[in-house]
Amino acid sequence: MKTKKETNCRLGKTGGQAVLVGVMMRSESTVAIAVRRLDNKKIVARVKPTKTIKDKVKFFRIPIIRGIVNFIEMLILSFSTMTASTEMLGLEEEEPSKFEKWLERKFGSSLMSVISVLSVVLGVALAMLLFVYLPIGSTNLIQSITGWERGWWKVLVEGLMKFVIFLCYLLLVSLIPDIKRVFQYHGAEHKAIFCYERNEELTVENVRKQSRFHPRCGTSFMFLMLIISIVISSVLPLDSFEQPFVRFCLKLPLIFPIVGIGYEILRFSGKHDNLFIRILVAPGLWFQRITTKEPDDGMIEVAVVALKASLPNEFPDFVAPLEGREEPEEAKNQASGAQEAADTTTEAKENDVKEESTVHENS
Repeated sequence: MKTKKETNCRLGKTGGQAVLVGVMMRSESTVAIAVRRLDNKKIVARVKPTKTIKDKVKFFRIPIIRGIVNFIEMLILSFSTMTASTEMLGLEEEEPSKFEKWLERKFGSSLMSVISVLSVVLGVALAMLLFVYLPIGSTNLIQSITGWERGWWKVLVEGLMKFVIFLCYLLLVSLIPDIKRVFQYHGAEHKAIFCYERNEELTVENVRKQSRFHPRCGTSFMFLMLIISIVISSVLPLDSFEQPFVRFCLKLPLIFPIVGIGYEILRFSGKHDNLFIRILVAPGLWFQRITTKEPDDGMIEVAVVALKASLPNEFPDFVAPLEGREEPEEAKNQASGAQEAADTTTEAKENDVKEESTVHENS
């Protein structure tokens, strides 16, 4: 009699994102950002509850639809996380420029929200340009040079161009020192999640030995989106339109079903482990050799803090090093030092008085 295979309840319970000098972890109830400050090298965290519209509206929990909703929510969270992590680094504030002062006068306290929205729009526009419009234009250029007739080869060439652009983009950004450090924190994030999912104690030693390649990574998600876009494009007769801009406009709405299908595949692969799943996620794991690097122990410590802080119900005894928590202690030390200095000064004055009295008596 076959026994039912026991499922791991920790699989898919938390996910994360690397930031400039830290890690963000998100569970069903909590978002935690941990960074290592640049001024004193201490780890600080920012923790807040999180909600998803999927919990309120049943329609948004339908497969495929929930993937689209998750993609939009994570896109917004990613940009807000980048803003928050930068604020936590302890950088010295510089004198704002005239343009920055003008922006602050115009938008006031909502300036950061405006910048975040603008960043999202520009980021999506850049992605559309690189992975949709540029492959279409390149394919049309090749067709005009070679004189090939439209057909299935056009879909393959467009797909190949997407892979080449994606690979070149990753290789180029990996040469930037700050991005290389982000990729190290990306590796630390994956290792910490693996350690948690395998029910091992979250120590630096246990986390360090884990793999930095995770099947639910955003890099794997991007790869799946490329594959799915090729399959969908091969089914739909979009190659009959010659104008690149027309084809671009027709392909733009396809982003949503592609994202939804990719999310379901990634979700399934993260909770199952068999030969088919390993073959399916293998290309995405290969790409992670670029987007993840081996972290040092300090980076692992940051990832562990973020992970524990994002799961308060599972780690109730963990006290996150929240921003400002160390300030009272520092103030206390400063006050103590000032008091000691005052006591020393008073004692010195009393000794001087005693010496003067002795001199007068002897004289």
